[in-house]
Amino acid sequence: MDRKALIRQYKETPRPAGVYRVLNTRSSKALVGTSPDAPAMLNRIRAQLRMGAHPNRDLQQDWSSDGPDGFIFEVLDVLEPKDGADTDPAEELRLLEEMWIERLQLSAAFRY
Repeated sequence: MDRKALIRQYKETPRPAGVYRVLNTRSSKALVGTSPDAPAMLNRIRAQLRMGAHPNRDLQQDWSSDGPDGFIFEVLDVLEPKDGADTDPAEELRLLEEMWIERLQLSAAFRY
């Protein structure tokens, strides 16, 4: 394939909307969230933490004290793309996030 075809193919590929988790392995605290592009969101969070600029102060403080080896970044679940590219997955993502918080038994004490 030529370069233009590869770029077009990348742009037309649906992004993996889903639920992600950033887990502090030392304290078992976790940040669980959703995004229309879960892997990209994890990359963004990792970059913010490395730069000391994450908006969640507790998470940033733990990252600064525990270091990157104390954290796991993972996509927990991905929504299957629906027919019709213009559908909004927000409600499905919200329900999926609630399900994962319940499944992981994350009380408020163990969430960022």
